[in-house]
Amino acid sequence: MDRLQDKVILITGAAAGLGREYAVRLAQEGAQLALADINDCADTAARCAAAAQGSDPLTLSVDVSDEDQTKEMARRTHDRYGRIDGLLNNAGLMRGLAVKSLLDVDMEVWDRVYAVNARGTFLGIRAVFPYMRDQKSGTIVNIGSGSTLRIARAVDSLNPHYTSSKAAIANITRIVARELGAYNINVVTIAPGSTTSDRDQALAEGEAYPEPDAALQRRGVPSDLTGVMAFLFSEDARFISGQMIVVNGGREVY
Repeated sequence: MDRLQDKVILITGAAAGLGREYAVRLAQEGAQLALADINDCADTAARCAAAAQGSDPLTLSVDVSDEDQTKEMARRTHDRYGRIDGLLNNAGLMRGLAVKSLLDVDMEVWDRVYAVNARGTFLGIRAVFPYMRDQKSGTIVNIGSGSTLRIARAVDSLNPHYTSSKAAIANITRIVARELGAYNINVVTIAPGSTTSDRDQALAEGEAYPEPDAALQRRGVPSDLTGVMAFLFSEDARFISGQMIVVNGGREVY
């Protein structure tokens, strides 16, 4: 597991959840990491160090909706490592957003969701772009959502701010891919399906996480996504750009 050896990858939303899982897997693949979050990333850094010999991530306190903070995030990453090979735009808001009607959406919450999910993704791209442009290479992976493919279902129609902000992320990817491609920078969206926060050992212990609507008939586990992530930051994926990669076990086909 060394296909990302010495690549420098900046991860937002790295303090917990799937962001932490992505970080550990990328560290195991040999990447040098910068971990950014509005919350403390010390636990993620410790897990990376335990999982990969020589891993010593840079940790950064960042609100991705703030342009000055994202610029400082990129600058400090470049100052530490001398380059930025990858950006994983993982920071996002999703919990506690369900409403019974669009009339019940709190517009301050709407604005904050868009500020983090859509604006934060764009600002992250813009912050690292000068460094990737100058080195004439880079990979940017944005985290969208499979919810944008199933908005007719009640569970997703009750989250209009989250679902539409994630649709915006996929389109940001499409929009910037051509300009960045001129500098050998590829940009991709991952759209995860339903994913348990537990590690793979849950499956080994016999919890099937049934998902009868999916072709593979189980919910996703972290390694279903982290393996794809490692591939997308590798040289094997350098000719993929402007695309949305759906990782949902065949719940919806795209």
